[in-house]
Amino acid sequence: MSLGFSALFVRWAHAPGAVTAMYRTGIATLVVTPLFLRRRPRLHHLKYPIIGGAFTALDLALWNAGINRTTAGTATLLGNTAPLWVALYALIFFKENLRGRFWLGLALTLTGSVIVLGTDFLHHPVFGIGDLMALSAGVFYAGYYLVTQRGREHMNTLEYMWWMGASCTLMLLALNLGLDYPIFAYPPASFLAFLGAGLVTQLGGYFTMGYALGHLPATVVAPTMIAQPLLTTLLAIPLLGEIPHPWQWFGGAAVLSGIVIVH
Repeated sequence: MSLGFSALFVRWAHAPGAVTAMYRTGIATLVVTPLFLRRRPRLHHLKYPIIGGAFTALDLALWNAGINRTTAGTATLLGNTAPLWVALYALIFFKENLRGRFWLGLALTLTGSVIVLGTDFLHHPVFGIGDLMALSAGVFYAGYYLVTQRGREHMNTLEYMWWMGASCTLMLLALNLGLDYPIFAYPPASFLAFLGAGLVTQLGGYFTMGYALGHLPATVVAPTMIAQPLLTTLLAIPLLGEIPHPWQWFGGAAVLSGIVIVH
């Protein structure tokens, strides 16, 4: 539920996607810092949250930028193709055998993605660019799942999420400075959106997911996120005035069906 508001906070912020992402992870990390310090944090296995932070920085920067160029529902749908990439990573890097239904689900999901992308390119070329950015973000989202699953074998939720959030925030800060994006020159409404993204989306969503990945494999956790695109699409109709094209409903149903078949 918390993650369903992610795209809305990005849109309400009226700021570059990477800036919203930086505040989202930075605020959440700052809030849990007192609890983190009370636990006398260890410095072992830091490679996992740092790599996870890099994946998250790339995921959020691309996805947030995509949201500002396409509809909230479409960006969320394409960004949540992560379960497919998780399975492909497992095939390529861990040599896991994938059953026939995986390839059926993959074909269905790719077909649905092409329908969604094609509809946007035909009606709104700029939307199509945003769609591609969101789809690319899904690849890095999958990397986050897999790295976090390994990292949670060695660290508790608070330790892992703090180190991941801190490293991600620093990487996003460097990216924003490199792109010459303003860091503080935003109206109060934008900072309220940043606060919502940090407290609702990052703390309420990502921290919960990080806890789950310490107890369940990524291939189980990732598919449970498929409700997020539907929730975001429904919320975006009254809150953002975004009504999907009929073909996008069809393509979106194909994408979600493919993910369900795979898992």
